[in-house]
Amino acid sequence: MTVNIVFNRPWLVSLILAGCVTACSSTKKSRYALEHDLAPTRTPTAEEMQNPEVYYMPPSRGGNQPEYQVLGKTYQVLPSADGFEQQGIASWYGRKFHGHLTSNGETYDMFAMSAAHKTLPIPVFVEVTNLDNGRKAIVRVNDRGPFHEGRIIDLSYSAAYKLGVTASGTANVKIRTLATTPGGYILVDSAPQREGLDKTASALALLFQMDTQVLQAEEEFDLLVGPFADEERLRETLAHLTMSGYPAKRYTQTSELTNKEEVN
Repeated sequence: MTVNIVFNRPWLVSLILAGCVTACSSTKKSRYALEHDLAPTRTPTAEEMQNPEVYYMPPSRGGNQPEYQVLGKTYQVLPSADGFEQQGIASWYGRKFHGHLTSNGETYDMFAMSAAHKTLPIPVFVEVTNLDNGRKAIVRVNDRGPFHEGRIIDLSYSAAYKLGVTASGTANVKIRTLATTPGGYILVDSAPQREGLDKTASALALLFQMDTQVLQAEEEFDLLVGPFADEERLRETLAHLTMSGYPAKRYTQTSELTNKEEVN
């Protein structure tokens, strides 16, 4: 189909036209080798379907113009992805677009855990929950689309396969953004009893000169360090903790802190 894309910033034209992978077919027949999208000839490996490491990424230069037009409709890119949640239909895209540029100038890999969204600042990490079967996955949004009525996100083939979407083609999903601001918390450890975590929390507070807290979840206790004001210090502390033998990881559920009870 023929698509007219109107930009407010001329210097972005060449990059965005090279991207917009999930928006449509190009008017030039030579752009895509396939007329219709297809699944790959193999299934994704377990390694390819692993959730990516989640961390804050600043918006890229390409793909984040304040507004753009596709098929005569104007879309406005959100100024921030913080706290964003949405529910709707997910679809997927595969071989037709594999190897072509995404909207922010990266190369689309149908076996990477990635996705396209119409209005989120890119790149950004998103948790996708398939409401039809309960499966979850984390994807990195780096493209624009899907431009079909009612659809909110286009998944890479690996992400769709992990979520159980490839057979049906679409699914009801809920999405929410992760790590939308620099810094955050580190989840140092979890345990069914809090006593050991309390001792570790005190030691880490002295070592890093930072706040620590033990939070009670439904069936266990979580030890957190933070919040960190900047990304660099968080990553340095995370590396220190993992090298010291702690099963530490970035705490991506910061929006749920208010739903947990702090244990003094």
